[in-house]
Amino acid sequence: MNWLGKLPGFQQSPHGLEWAIWQRLPAVLAWGTVLPLAAAALVRWWPVPQAALAAVHAHRLLLIFQLVGVVVLHWTLLLTVAIGCCIVMLMKGPAYVADPYPPAGRDGRSGHV
Repeated sequence: MNWLGKLPGFQQSPHGLEWAIWQRLPAVLAWGTVLPLAAAALVRWWPVPQAALAAVHAHRLLLIFQLVGVVVLHWTLLLTVAIGCCIVMLMKGPAYVADPYPPAGRDGRSGHV
C-alpha cells in the first residue's frame, strides 16, 4: 500500500550547510566529551601535598562536577543541532502528497451532524 506518493515535478533543493554540520557532529561530540572528561581525570588524580589535601578536596570535587555538567550541556546542544539538521534535510527532500481528504461542507453539506 502506497500511503504517500512523490509530488510530480518537484525539484529537490541542493545540499547546504546542514550536511556540512551533520558530517562534523560525530567529531565535535567526541572532542567535546573527551576534553572535559580528560581535564576532570587530570584534576582527580593530580598529586596534592598531604597538608593541603583537606582544603583542595572540596574544590576538586566542585571542578569535576562542573566539567561533567559541561559535557552534559555539550550533549544537549549537539542533540538540538542534530534535530535542526534533520528537520532541514527533511524539508529539502522530495515532496510527498497524501490521499485527498475533502473538508466538510465541500459537497454542499454543512459538515454538522
